[in-house]
Amino acid sequence: MRTVLAQVPSAVGDKEENLRRIHETISGQEADLFVFPELFLSGYMCRDKVHLLAESLQGDSVQELMTVAEEHQCSILLGMPTLNDETTGLVHNSAVLVKPDGSAWSYDKINLATFGPFEESLYFSPGKFPMMFDVNGFRVGVVICYDLFFPELSKSLVLQGADAVICISASPNTSRDFFERIVPARAIENTAYTIYVNNAGCQLNQVFFGGSHAVGPRGNQLVKCDYFKRDVKAVNLDLSEVRAARRMRPTVRDSMGLVSQDLF
Repeated sequence: MRTVLAQVPSAVGDKEENLRRIHETISGQEADLFVFPELFLSGYMCRDKVHLLAESLQGDSVQELMTVAEEHQCSILLGMPTLNDETTGLVHNSAVLVKPDGSAWSYDKINLATFGPFEESLYFSPGKFPMMFDVNGFRVGVVICYDLFFPELSKSLVLQGADAVICISASPNTSRDFFERIVPARAIENTAYTIYVNNAGCQLNQVFFGGSHAVGPRGNQLVKCDYFKRDVKAVNLDLSEVRAARRMRPTVRDSMGLVSQDLF
């Protein structure tokens, strides 16, 4: 599965411009899946404006993305604020997958970062359930930024069958060392492709370091984007590599007992 890491800066509060950037990026090359950063549609630092920018999966922006996905016969994964389906006025920090068949799916970030410079719990409601998607026969688990620091979440996705874990992120430079350590760790412990797509550039007082990268199921780095600026790179994911990794180091097989003990 050819996957594009679209490390594209987003404009704060300007959904129309961010949709244009998505279309421009997708028009530049062919792939099965294009991945954009956390809260790409609204910009991460939109703060309390998030309530005005949030949409449902039936909203205009997702409908436009469906048109783009159909036109280019690809799937699009991006971050955006979504409206809670059950409770009026609540908003989630979500990863939304739009497929070329006109369907759309979402995962709501479970672990909201609210410490230091992060204020997510002021604006968002936490999600409740992990989510896995199918893209061209590849089973993809999705996490968002701070979620990656909770290994049980990635492990639970792999135990449900994920071949790859994709993390979309809006991480500032102060967190760079942490992410560059834990992305390969998640790949090795789960024998799964682990892909990290981060924002780049400045939004208000935050400087996002970029550095998006993909790690194979044996912990080998496959591709890496530049720091601090727009960079778009592609990687091919191969199920045979997942099978080989799990023969060599059967961590998934040996985690199955944890399921019977209700640890996941």
